Amino acid sequence: MSDFEDLMAFSHITAALGQIAGRLGWDQEAMMPRGAVEQRAEEMAALEGVLHARKADAKVGEWLSSIDDASLDGTGQAQMRLIRKDYVRSTKVPADLAAEIARVTSRSQGQWAQARADEDVKAFLPVLKEVVSLKRQEGQALADGGEVYDAMIGDYEPEMTAAELSIMFNALRPRLVDLRSKILQSGSPKELSGTFPEGVQMKLARKLARCFGYDMSHGRVDKVVHPFCSGSGLDVRITTRTNENDPFNCIYSTIHEVGHAAYEQGISRDYLLTPIGQGVSMGVHESQSRIYENQLGRSRAFTSWLFDEMTRAFGAFGISDAESFYGTVNRVHNGYIRTEADEVQYNLHIMLRFDLERALMDGNLQVKDLETAWNDRFCQDFGYRVDKPSNGCLQDVHWSLGLFGYFPTYSLGNVYAGCLYEKMRVAVSDLDTQLSRGDTRAATGWLRDNLQQHGSLRTPRETIMHASGAVPSSTPFLTYLETKFSELYRLT
Repeated sequence: MSDFEDLMAFSHITAALGQIAGRLGWDQEAMMPRGAVEQRAEEMAALEGVLHARKADAKVGEWLSSIDDASLDGTGQAQMRLIRKDYVRSTKVPADLAAEIARVTSRSQGQWAQARADEDVKAFLPVLKEVVSLKRQEGQALADGGEVYDAMIGDYEPEMTAAELSIMFNALRPRLVDLRSKILQSGSPKELSGTFPEGVQMKLARKLARCFGYDMSHGRVDKVVHPFCSGSGLDVRITTRTNENDPFNCIYSTIHEVGHAAYEQGISRDYLLTPIGQGVSMGVHESQSRIYENQLGRSRAFTSWLFDEMTRAFGAFGISDAESFYGTVNRVHNGYIRTEADEVQYNLHIMLRFDLERALMDGNLQVKDLETAWNDRFCQDFGYRVDKPSNGCLQDVHWSLGLFGYFPTYSLGNVYAGCLYEKMRVAVSDLDTQLSRGDTRAATGWLRDNLQQHGSLRTPRETIMHASGAVPSSTPFLTYLETKFSELYRLT
């Protein structure tokens, strides 16, 4: 075997172990008994230690030095790019620090869930302080004297920086605030009301998952506190949640997570359990979940089909026709929860989190002051006060898991989705006709062929450029929002 073949065989085992670690994380949130938290923390730490040792193994460094990238084809060069990135990262972060982060974040997730249920911020702050301290140490090890938060962003969106994200947010904010102001001054569509049984919601959720191309023979749908997608290749699992007074929570969480799952399931099987056999970045990943959920799932065409499906599932539910239902689905309204936010206000929720977590990592905000900082910023941005912690700084699971740098990728995903949707509408000329029948195959097939199947073959920016034919820009996304909501709310 050549050195490259040896390296890929070694990497294959590392990737398989990484999938096992992911499955442990899925189990912790979806199935694990509450009393197993401490043991699971030790299991996660032990497995992280094994993974870190493999990624930083001196043999990997020797292979990377001996292999001439120019002798490889494009696929081989992409594999080398990602293995080298993992190797460099792992050699910078001490093994005991990596294991401790895995141990503490595993424990922290359970404490967050309990504190959220109890509306008790103080109960969560001690372990969050540990997480922040450990992640800051990790960021300092990776930053090489640069901004700690940039190193964290790089884990989720390679080649992206806080400065570049700030420029993007500064371009988005004024037009989003202006659009929101105009909408809130106009009449509002009818709000959904009634009781929607949990079992019926889950049955509809599974139907919608299949409708958007989720392969249930290689996946499953479960309920959790905070929906997520886990796995890649032949085992990709999604989760959702239910609220008997709000079926949209379940419906659109499911469609959103199916977007993530479809990306992983759509990657070429030739790349299975290799570095490029997974989504290239969280920004690109979010482009898939957001375009499935919003541009497709909340479109006038698709909601006309969904209205009939909901009527069959729940009976009459107070909305008279498909056009009224389209307005209800896309209703812009005050609310606290990011995952339930309408398309116009969603990115304002992200900007709040971006600024707060950047301040936490830079040391400009202390954990003990987080709740006050969150509540003050929320009131400033949205014009009303947070009523309880689960609607405020305890609503998201991300910080308990140490996922600092993740939040801005949601907005980046919206921007990427705008670019992709603009090209999709040209490529699929009868898109609305198909969606009105509940047929997403042309849309999801276009995404699979042009983006999903390639996994991490290209960099994130190159991935979007390859699929959309243009350099990523916020303009298509803003144009989409302004066109859709100006027509819906009859704005001048």
